[in-house]
This record gives sequence, structure tokens and C-alpha cells, in this order.
Amino acid sequence: MLLWLFQYFSGDVRALNVFNYLTLRAVLATLTSLTISFLVGPFVIRRLSAMKIGQSVRNDGPQSHLVKAGTPTMGGALILVSITLSTLLWGDLENRYVWVVLITTLGFGGVGWIDDYRKVVHRNPKGLSAKAKYFWQSLFGLGAALYIAYSAQLPAQTELIVPFFKQVAIPLGTVGFVTLAYFVIVGSSNAVNLTDGLDGLAILPTVMVASALAVFAYVAGNAVFSRYLEMPHIPGAGELAVVCAAIAGAGLAFLWFNAYPAEVFMGDVGALALGASLGAVAVIVRQEIVLFIMGGVFVMETLSVMIQVGSFKLTGKRVFRMAPLHHHYELKGWKETQVVVRFWIITMMLVLIGLSTLKIR
Repeated sequence: MLLWLFQYFSGDVRALNVFNYLTLRAVLATLTSLTISFLVGPFVIRRLSAMKIGQSVRNDGPQSHLVKAGTPTMGGALILVSITLSTLLWGDLENRYVWVVLITTLGFGGVGWIDDYRKVVHRNPKGLSAKAKYFWQSLFGLGAALYIAYSAQLPAQTELIVPFFKQVAIPLGTVGFVTLAYFVIVGSSNAVNLTDGLDGLAILPTVMVASALAVFAYVAGNAVFSRYLEMPHIPGAGELAVVCAAIAGAGLAFLWFNAYPAEVFMGDVGALALGASLGAVAVIVRQEIVLFIMGGVFVMETLSVMIQVGSFKLTGKRVFRMAPLHHHYELKGWKETQVVVRFWIITMMLVLIGLSTLKIR
């Protein structure tokens, strides 16, 4: 929106041409989403508290979590507002990728909002049924996958790029690409949601992964850099750096309120949306495997649930003391802050490994 305005007046005021630089707009998107969240956050928390939209705590979980009962939840709505406003202000609204990621994010956020609303307002512990939630997630995920597939203009935009190798790209075809994109978007959405169980645990890894994806988006959208680094050039993908920057800014501001002891939780409305946004960006810039690496904590949390459920159904025994994985370590004696910070450190290492694939090929 502001980009249009600055471009319109740039003929009269040449200094406004500086806003055509993608890197500047990405920085401003970060600062804008940060500012919006900082300013609106206290008001949102007070309103959620006044409306008694509080978190429910599972009885079979760690006993230390019982004190969290009643803490305001659905704070992820604040993140979505900040991301949306910042993107609309600083992004190129003629770029189709910006709209794909934004609509996907808001769509998954809407699913999470309904689930949270039923849980905390209608006092329905099941919230949105598992079938209904998966149906709507699949609808938005498949819609995004189909649009990205059929808007692809180059073969490289539908190939699976294998990191650490110079020219290893696996042709997927339309069906293969849509299937992969669908599972990446829906899978990452649920993975972040499963990770969001401790104060600050999910949000900082999301910020770190989004920041790294901003780099990949910038490189993929730049013909010179993508050629030099032997990555597929995807015209228009660079604009996603603004979206990723907005996610990072909103996430950092939310961490201010979500750090231990949390004043507010993001709920499904935030976790499902953020995970879907990371998945959608990774699909567009052709870095699904790199997302798998950088989001290793999300992957471990998801696998722990799958292993736990599978083991109990097949053998009647549990592999972990409790799933997802962060609860297992809590029951082993780790304090909540220890689990969170150690998982942050692991994510930082994995993100650096992911970034190294830009050059190590």
C-alpha cells in the first residue's frame, strides 16, 4: 500500500525511490509489526482477561502447569493482525505470492480461531472436531498447493531441490508437487501447533525459521544471487522476504508477552497460522527439505506424538513419559525454562545448518 504511494510520488520526490529496495521494506515490515504488537498487546491481554478467555490445562500433564490455568489465550490473533497490517503496508500488493501466503496464513488462523473459541468460550474441551479441523486445513492447504503449482512458469518451480548438492533437483510433475506442497503446508501447521506447549517454546523457533526463509526468498527472487548460489530463480519470490520479516517482528513482540511466566498464549489461532505460513513460503522458494532441517524441533515434537500413539496402539506401551517431547523432558526433571532455552539453542544450530546450504553445494 505504502509502496504504491511512494512510487506514485517518486517522480516528484526522488528520495522516495529508496522504498523500492526490498531489504529496506523488509526491515520496516519487521519494525512495523513489532510496534503494532507492542502497542496493541497490553490492550488485547486485558480484553482477553476481562472476557475470561483463559487456557485450560490437561490434568494428566506436569503438575507445574496447573498454575497456567486461566492465563489468557487466543493471543495469536494479535500476531495475525500485526503480520497482515505490516505486509499490506510494506509489501507489493501486486505480487501473487504475497497474497498466497497471506491468505493461507489467515485461513489456517481462522480454523484455529474457531477451535480456540469453542474450547474457551463455549467450554467445549474438544473444540473443533478432529475431522472438521483436518478438512478445513486440507481445503486451505490444497488450495494453496494447486495455485502455486498452476501458476509456476518454469520447470525449476516444481522440482524438489536437494540441499548440499550442486545440481540435484527431482522433477515432481504437477501431481507430485501438489502432494508434496499440501503435506508441507498442513504438516508444518500442525507441527508448530504441537510444539506450542511451553512459554515461548514455539514462537522463537518460528521467528528464527521465518528470518532464515526471508534470506532464501530474497536470493530466490534475485536473478544474480540465485545464479551465483546455483539456486532456482523464482521471479517475484523475493517479495516474501517482507512477509517473513513481518512474521519475525510480530513473533518477537509476542515473545515479550509470552516469555516465562507467560501473560498470554497464542492458541491454535496463532500456531496453526504460523506453521502454515512457514510451509507455504518454503514451498514457493523450493526449500522444503531445508525447512525440515531448520524446523527440526517441530519435526521432533511431531514424531514424538506419532511414535507415542503408534507404540501404545500396537504394544500398549509408551516410548516417552509423555508426548509431545517437551513434556517428556519436563517429567524427567528439566525445568520448563531449561526445556525452552535448550530447544531454542537446537533450533539456532539447525537454522545455521539450513543457511549453510546456500553456499555448501
